[in-house]
Formats: sequence, C-alpha cells, structure tokens
Amino acid sequence: MAKHANQKLKLMTLYRILRDNTDESHPLTVSQLIQQLEAREIHAERKSIYADMEALQQLGLDVQSRKGKAPGWFLGERSFQLAELKLLVDAVQSARFITQRKSRQLIGKLEAQTSIHQARQLQRQVYVGRRVKTINEWVYYTVDQLHAALANGKAVTFRYFEYNVRKEKVYRHGGQRYTVSPAGLIWDNENYYLVGYDHRSGETRHYRVDKMDDLVVTFLPRKGIPEDFDMASYASKHFGMFAGREGQVTLRCSNQLVGVILDRFGLDAILIPEDACHFTVTIPAVVSPQFLGWLFGLGDGVQLLRPQWAVDMLTQQLMATAALYGTRFTPSPSTPQGSTPQ
Repeated sequence: MAKHANQKLKLMTLYRILRDNTDESHPLTVSQLIQQLEAREIHAERKSIYADMEALQQLGLDVQSRKGKAPGWFLGERSFQLAELKLLVDAVQSARFITQRKSRQLIGKLEAQTSIHQARQLQRQVYVGRRVKTINEWVYYTVDQLHAALANGKAVTFRYFEYNVRKEKVYRHGGQRYTVSPAGLIWDNENYYLVGYDHRSGETRHYRVDKMDDLVVTFLPRKGIPEDFDMASYASKHFGMFAGREGQVTLRCSNQLVGVILDRFGLDAILIPEDACHFTVTIPAVVSPQFLGWLFGLGDGVQLLRPQWAVDMLTQQLMATAALYGTRFTPSPSTPQGSTPQ
C-alpha cells in the first residue's frame, strides 16, 4: 500500500536523485535508479524508467544518458556551472559583512545547486589576510531592508553608533534617530555604506551599515536626492568613505603612475603631459586624512599642487606626524603655491 501511495512522487523523486547524485562523471544506471527509488518505497520497472527520463527531458531538464565503460543517466546542464559556484562560494567566504554562521548557510544552499560529488569541491577555505568576519548577523537583513526602501522610494530611520575602548556601543546624537532618504548603497573598503539625504542636516552623507541599529523603513517619501545624482562619482571622490572638504584637486605625477591614476579615477580622467617624465591631472576629491595617506603612499612620484588649502592640510599632517617621532618638519620654500582657496 505504501509503495502504491508513493507512485505519484516518482517523477519528482527521480529528478531529485539525478540532481543530488549525478553529474557527467557520476552517472547512475537504470538498476541503480530503481534501487534508489525502492529505498524510498517507490516501485519501478526498467521500461518505466526510460519513459520517466523522456518526460523529464520534455519538461526542459538536461537529462542525458551515456553508454560505454561507465554507462548511465545523469543531469547535465544546471542553473550554475561548477566554476560559477566556486566563484560564489569564494565571494561569500571573503565578504567581511557576512557572518560565519550565515556564510555556512549560504554555502550549504550553493552546494545544493550541484551533485554531492561536485559539492565536495565547494568546501573551500579562502584565506584573505587577517580578514575578520563580522559577528553581527543583522547587517545581512539591514541591507535587505535598505534595498526595499530604495525600491519603494521611502525614507529610513535608525540609530548610529561607534565603539569605545571597552568595545561598547556609544550612540551619536545621544541615541536620537537619524532620518535619511536613501540614494544607494556602496561597497567600499570591505564595508557597506548607505548614501542618502540626511533630513536633519539637509546634506548628502554616508553611513556604515554595520553601525546602524534599529533600522525602520518609514512611510515618508524619499526626498533631497537629485534625479541626476551620480553614485559612482560620489564613491570615487571619497577615499575609504572618509569625510572631508571637497574640491578640484590638481596633482603632478610621474609617468610611472599613469596606471595608478586611471585605476582610481577611471579612463575619463584628463592627463596633461607636463614634460617627458611628468603629467598633471585635476580630479574631484574629498580631501580627508585617508586621501592624504593615499598621496603619501605614492611617495615622491606625486605632488599636490592645488588648491592651497589642500596643500596646507597635507603640510600640517606631515608636521604633526613628524612631531610624534621627535622630528621637526620644515616645509620646503619651493612648496607649490596654489590658486585661491576653494
């Protein structure tokens, strides 16, 4: 009676057996398929198996048979190729904002997209130098809520915090809620950032998603975001998503840094040859300690020419850093003088 009752599940069960247990290198013979069905209390005969395989093919599944030394049936083309699944697994393991627990869950779901034999190849450990996974799983769901707010054109509210030396949350603005109209999300420096119009300040700002607490998608319509707002331009101007003063910054660079400049600012950056060894480039940038650190990291291959207020910021930063080591830094008389401060 039990076998007869399960006959209605036969076709779906066959598909699952093929999906989970077969691939091009691991086919199952008709006898093995019958054994698998019998183990699930589903009776089958050889003729019916061939008819079922034809039915699965008519449903659009890539069910294939092979003859020769290793004959049998297997599921060929799938939604994801093995190489694609490996890329996705690597991305999940490398993403800092996805917790270890959530990573295991996602990878388990990816493994279900291939056979048990190929799934073993997805048990990969991607090492990324000293990368620390977040312990806050709510980030995963906060990102989803923000996408919903963007899709529906609604503002969000949240509390925003920093950690103190005791690793305790300290909420900004005394714990008062921020109200922000989302413009978009940016993935930068291994973190998600929300870019949006802050209703309190009337400015476009960005916030680290993993430092947002108690997010609520409101019924307030989104406002303050221009129709032509360029998210890519916003991201390129903010080094490491640090805040600072924005302006048109002119750099004098060694020709050896052409690739570095184009990688950072894109092929639209206008490079003007100055002599046989140098070029100048003017780019929009938010001048922050992170930006100045990026310049310093390029050594004597780059010189900040203007605006003068940016040159002054760099000079002051160098003097403060030198003082930490008991060294007095004196700006060279040839320090370039820029145009009128912006």
